Amino acid sequence: MKRLHQSSKLLTFYVLILVLVLPSFVVGECTCDEEDEEHDKPQALKLKIAAITSILVASAIGVCIPILGKIFPALSPEKDIFFIIKAFAAGVILSTGFIHVLPDAFDSLTSPCLKEHPWGEFPFTGLVAMVSAIGTRMVDAFATVYFNKSHSDNKSQAEVVDEEKVQEHEGHVHMHTHSHVHGSSDLLRHRVISQILELGIVVHSVIIGISMGASQSPKTIRPLVAALTFHQFFEGMGLGGCIVQAKFKSKAVFIMALFFSLTTPVGIAIGIGISNAYSENSPTALIVEGIFNAASAGILIYMSLVDLLAADFMNPKMQSNGRLLIWSNVSLLVGAGCMSLLAKWA
Repeated sequence: MKRLHQSSKLLTFYVLILVLVLPSFVVGECTCDEEDEEHDKPQALKLKIAAITSILVASAIGVCIPILGKIFPALSPEKDIFFIIKAFAAGVILSTGFIHVLPDAFDSLTSPCLKEHPWGEFPFTGLVAMVSAIGTRMVDAFATVYFNKSHSDNKSQAEVVDEEKVQEHEGHVHMHTHSHVHGSSDLLRHRVISQILELGIVVHSVIIGISMGASQSPKTIRPLVAALTFHQFFEGMGLGGCIVQAKFKSKAVFIMALFFSLTTPVGIAIGIGISNAYSENSPTALIVEGIFNAASAGILIYMSLVDLLAADFMNPKMQSNGRLLIWSNVSLLVGAGCMSLLAKWA
């Protein structure tokens, strides 16, 4: 567990570097005509402050709802409602990847502000998203193998002790050992999933926050406030569900929840700080935003389909409960549909 804790710290360090370095990439001179927008800096600033507050509160509430399962038993991972809520959140995350983040990446990397060579000659957005999804699969697999291997010695020692203590109950020992190993493996996998998912969420949240904070158009910002508040709330529920299943210690749970809650507001604050120098149509900004959005989309799509939906929908509890399976599918469709509908305004 010590190595897992160290990897969590390393992940946090890399994300902090991303938050600090990304703004320097997206500041640049504009070489393409700006779109005609009504700029009202004082009004835009008021909306940004409102956005920071509402998104911070919504993110904190969303990520804490599954965590409060310890206080409210109805929200615990063993209950049917947990699967239904998690399916809804997975639908939101899936829609975020397909409907919001990936199209933005296509728009950035196919912008007329970029040179035809090489950006207009090859679908780099799809390539980056595909490589990102494959990379996530590789990290997911190798991290799980690594953590399982690092704990194999401890498990073997524990199994020997169990067998020596109760050799006369051989069948019981076998069942206990199998259950222990299986449960430990699932726990490690949930921990890997929760950290990778948070990384994918943080990447696109920083970019969205910076873009909103740098905008001076109230017309652009106003619909984003409601859309991002809704988005962060349910995305937080999905992440919170993974954190609960990972059974981290209270300190780690607090850090992950706080980090998620602050990411978009901090991005908005950074955007406000660089708004005078930021140019959303500069080639550098378009390339950086496009690549990061495409990578984030690949991570979110993979995580929602494989690690959230596939894992839950193939769970024996759901497979043996037709009513729960139906309600979870309905919840998935509603979550994806609601988040997709927001694309009309944001």
